[in-house]
Amino acid sequence: MPDADLYELTEQYRAEFPIFRSATYLNTCSLGALAERSRKALDQFADLWSRWGASAWYEHWLAATDDVRAAFARLIGADAAETALAPSISAALSTVVSGIEFSERPRVITTELDFPTVVYHFLARRELGVETVVLESADRVSVPLEAFAAAIDERTALVATSHVYYTSGAIQDIAGLARLAHERGAWCLVDAYQSTGQLPVNARELGVDILLTGALKWLLGGAGLALTYVRGSLIERLRPSVVSWFGVEDQFAFDPHRLTLRRDARRFELGTPAVPTVYTARAGMELVEEVGIGKIRRRVSALTEDLVERAWARGLRVRGAATPQTRSGIVMIEHPEPAAAVHRLMEAGVIADFRPGAVRLSPHFYNTTDDNERAIGVLAG
Repeated sequence: MPDADLYELTEQYRAEFPIFRSATYLNTCSLGALAERSRKALDQFADLWSRWGASAWYEHWLAATDDVRAAFARLIGADAAETALAPSISAALSTVVSGIEFSERPRVITTELDFPTVVYHFLARRELGVETVVLESADRVSVPLEAFAAAIDERTALVATSHVYYTSGAIQDIAGLARLAHERGAWCLVDAYQSTGQLPVNARELGVDILLTGALKWLLGGAGLALTYVRGSLIERLRPSVVSWFGVEDQFAFDPHRLTLRRDARRFELGTPAVPTVYTARAGMELVEEVGIGKIRRRVSALTEDLVERAWARGLRVRGAATPQTRSGIVMIEHPEPAAAVHRLMEAGVIADFRPGAVRLSPHFYNTTDDNERAIGVLAG
């Protein structure tokens, strides 16, 4: 699709997001902007609650959760039976990993660039015999496959890392990493929170065993809902010790005498889901599907390159991957006082975020090059 057509795509959908009436929003990697259709979906949830009370579960809300699983499955090239809902990635990780046996292969490989939740989870299992290897990054941008290859051995159960590093925006070669893990007899778990919604993600083509993401960021669905994928042939091999009544067969039998886990990925679900976010997430994923993930990737890539070039032209240092193909929609601009810089951006009407040593800007398909220029102008001023 030509750049002009992608620009028209942005103009077509930008009005869906009221935040642009009062601010320049460049912080999708922290929280996706609220779309009008998601606000309407939230109103629909409230109306159903008001009209039906608890009966809304059977008449509407359980079906809505099915819709979300199905939409997630379509977005990642999976079957709905391979997907589950969770209140957060922390909860999803806890449930899935509780079903992995570490006695014979106690090692987990992760990196210092991954979001700390992933690392903390395994460090907390040290007393249970789990050995966590945290690979270092020489350039603070990425970790090469060679470093993983040197670390993965016959004692490794799991490689747990990110599709897109939140610290640099670099895109990992997940397909290559999954192949490497499988060659050594290990499984591959991917935190895809910063990729689903901005990059094409096909779990089967990538060859991953477990993929975790959420509605909060690029999927435009709001807080309180994470999404889990477990490869179909692996599901019944994982018997989680962290379970709930949503994870059992015939959950409404309320049988306290036996535990019969579901045969699909819903065995990893924990309790009552956040139905308001189910509604906003369904609307957000509908919007992502409507726009098209391929178009979104091309638009976000063009905006990312524009941001990088504007930053370089103004003498700013960018911490990121070396090529457009390995850069996502997260742009880290190094700054000695990033918190103060983000506050200055806020005063100028630009909403961004920071991480240690850098201001973080993250355009989505609803952004424009004018947004980029406004942000870089403030940072370089």
